[in-house]
Amino acid sequence: MAARGTRPVVTLKSTAGTGATYVTRKSRLNDPDRLVLRKYDRVAGEHVLFREER
Repeated sequence: MAARGTRPVVTLKSTAGTGATYVTRKSRLNDPDRLVLRKYDRVAGEHVLFREER
């Protein structure tokens, strides 16, 4: 049984404080640090930074 895959599922949470989330996969080899993406926050109605939750 594989305990840690090479592409784990991660949750991205909005930095705007709205509670909006995205679920995606990331590569451990290419992105060993926490993932930060600029995506659309439907609650805030604008593009904001989303950070990886652990």
